[in-house]
Amino acid sequence: MVETPDTLPARMFLLAYDLRKERMTMGGHRLGYVLRAAALTELFLDGRLGEERGRPVPGTPGDDPYGVLARISASRPRSWQHWIRKDSRAMVRAVRDELVRERWIRVTRERAFGLFPRDRVSVRDPRVVKTLWGGASSALRGRPVAHVNSYDAAALALAAAGEMTSVLPRSDRRRHKRRIEELTARTGPAVPAVRKVLRAQRAAAAG
Repeated sequence: MVETPDTLPARMFLLAYDLRKERMTMGGHRLGYVLRAAALTELFLDGRLGEERGRPVPGTPGDDPYGVLARISASRPRSWQHWIRKDSRAMVRAVRDELVRERWIRVTRERAFGLFPRDRVSVRDPRVVKTLWGGASSALRGRPVAHVNSYDAAALALAAAGEMTSVLPRSDRRRHKRRIEELTARTGPAVPAVRKVLRAQRAAAAG
């Protein structure tokens, strides 16, 4: 059996990696939004985060690996969208550094076109990504929604909301729309919120 990372943000980072092209398929703010939503979703699923009046509130005390719960506890009530946008780039770095420390990935420095420095991510064991992809795929096409593993359901719902083509091509998002909606309903408020954040970002860019 292939081991996979424990945290949902770490899993989503690896799912954004394209094994065929050997590179990340998304980055910057968009990846950060998905990872922040994954952290919020993990806290919500485990009962460490609840919801009141459409806003996240602290729930049962527990682990807070990315400091998200501490920030919410110290703040006045704010929307799910606020916490998805908050520190999105820092979230990418935090998750990437976690995966490097735990030896899931390598990060090397290179120059794009021989000029611009950038970090290149490579996965140490491709089987890890294949296993995570298999879990998300089975959530989409396998057993009844109520029996799907909660993290597999969350990964698929987050991939759909974040438009992660490495997991869900657009054609699959259209074809399995109802199933995705059912999985999203199981996953909590952060998934619809990340979809709203991305739509607002696109609208602002178009304007």
